[in-house]
Amino acid sequence: MIAQKYINPFTDFGFKKIFGEEANKDLLIDFLNELLTDKGKIIDLTYLKSEHLGTTDLDRKAIFDLYCENEKGEKFIVEMQRAKQDYFKDRSLYYATFPIQEQAKRGDWNYQLKGVYSIAITDFLIDDDKANKSKIVHDIRLIEKETQKIFYDKLRFIYVEIKKFDKTLEEIETHFDKWLYVLKNLVKIEEIPAKLQEKVFKKLFQIAEIARFDEKQLQSYRDSEKNYLDFTASLETSFNEGKIEGKVEREIEIAKNMLRKGFDSETIGEVTGLTLEQIEALR
Repeated sequence: MIAQKYINPFTDFGFKKIFGEEANKDLLIDFLNELLTDKGKIIDLTYLKSEHLGTTDLDRKAIFDLYCENEKGEKFIVEMQRAKQDYFKDRSLYYATFPIQEQAKRGDWNYQLKGVYSIAITDFLIDDDKANKSKIVHDIRLIEKETQKIFYDKLRFIYVEIKKFDKTLEEIETHFDKWLYVLKNLVKIEEIPAKLQEKVFKKLFQIAEIARFDEKQLQSYRDSEKNYLDFTASLETSFNEGKIEGKVEREIEIAKNMLRKGFDSETIGEVTGLTLEQIEALR
């Protein structure tokens, strides 16, 4: 059996290694420019603090995977979502309120806002809509119902359903196809294909090669990979057991499995929808 050569981008370490490091931000810029082709090129990005608190100490905080600002002051929340949640869309909307509120200015202010883009790369299917089974990218904005014209374009939610991408290496055509192919198949790739010999992908493969990691990086990746595998196993176990009746009971069982695996309460809350108080009561 051939050992895995490249990191899993669906691990926390892998995702942030590829998209979350200052030295590699050209990769994120390239991906976003391919995803948001209608908004003009992003020239530069600045990484911002990913943890955000509510207006009071009692409010629930939000922790983004990545939070960035471009040269125009537009904000980008970029996340890798590994598991389906009952209130996934609600969570996206809630998280988007933080970069909106932080733009408020004291004193005389005309309420003009910069754009906010909430982007989620999902390792699950968002909706069970058979009519959209081939639609990979969902771009959601506020529209006027009757005319279908865009009412407001400074708040956008973009969901990328990686699971739906099924093109083979021979079938990929566009630069965005290549991004989707790499993200979905990186852990399976052994040698860089001829179609992926572009500068941006050569750099991605270079930074994603496990053999290049020092001891500390390797340990961090192995820990992140173990968390990912445990997380996946916990969800599969809870799903297969399927004998628990009622939605709350099912969420509690998932939470218990995750607690046994050592997951923190914040992560468990995001997956199950349980409050921190409910989770702490299970310990």
